[in-house]
Amino acid sequence: MSGNFIEEIRQKAKGLNYRIAYPDAEDSRTLKTTLFILENGLGKPVLVGNPENIASIAKSEGINLDGIEIVEPQASPKFEEFSKKLFEKRKAKGMTEEQARDLIKKPIYFAGMMLDNDDVQVVVGGNVSSTGDIIRSAIYTVGVAPGISIVSSYFIMVLSDKLLCFADCAVNPDPTPEQLADIAITSAKNFQAVTGLTPHVAMLSFSTKGSASHPHVDKVIQATQIAKEKAPNLMIDGEMQADAALVPSVGERKCKGSPVAGKANVLIFPDLDAGNIGYKLVERLAGAQAVGPIVQGLSKPYCDLSRGCSVDDMINVSCICSLMAKGAF
Repeated sequence: MSGNFIEEIRQKAKGLNYRIAYPDAEDSRTLKTTLFILENGLGKPVLVGNPENIASIAKSEGINLDGIEIVEPQASPKFEEFSKKLFEKRKAKGMTEEQARDLIKKPIYFAGMMLDNDDVQVVVGGNVSSTGDIIRSAIYTVGVAPGISIVSSYFIMVLSDKLLCFADCAVNPDPTPEQLADIAITSAKNFQAVTGLTPHVAMLSFSTKGSASHPHVDKVIQATQIAKEKAPNLMIDGEMQADAALVPSVGERKCKGSPVAGKANVLIFPDLDAGNIGYKLVERLAGAQAVGPIVQGLSKPYCDLSRGCSVDDMINVSCICSLMAKGAF
């Protein structure tokens, strides 16, 4: 399943041929990634950064960047336009024109405005920049998706016999019921966009259908109801324990008649403790490949990488984000 899944997302991305901006361009991993993307027809890479520094790294690594577009923010004819647009977006939050100009000089903000302006369809960063900086620049430039209250993340967990979506395992420590509902809706949409599978969303808890009473359980019950009201066509159920979500016999016994129990493929954790622990246990004990975390909830796909990511990670996230762009809000 692992190799097949990666090959499938790469093949799907090849058909889209989207423009993908890389703002953390002064890194040999980025240059190797863009070369692979270009040579294998997975998209049209755009490096955003200082051309001299990029060329120096390419020379030292023996990488030929012929055919790869490089955009230097301050030298771009769109610098003034993007500065003004960013100021207009953020002036109500207290940003000055000078602050907007300073931010647009930074590749992660310039790339975000390229995305907002439809000059590119995807931005992939975070191999050099911190997650906080990437998410902030994404919120400032493209903003959150319409009707969605929170930026979150998801993993695609690749097991030998199935694909699962886990969320949120990387961003939000303690989402409210409203935020948890939005995480569920966004995760389901992206899981379908990336895998082609119909999402069956389980809202996880230590309780199944009233087996326990606690404010933590109440949060999941409320979130489930909110998600059903916002996305009436979504197959979602909860609150339920993980075994009821995943094991058909247990699901039938504990949640008889549920459209989700026993066949869930999108697992929504109640908080970051559960999500982060859960994905790492499955990764380490079940041998699953954890693809992600992928940032979601933005109006357009601006994706974050781990600073310890490999070139393969960067290629795969680029392809996943292209599929997200196809199914974007």
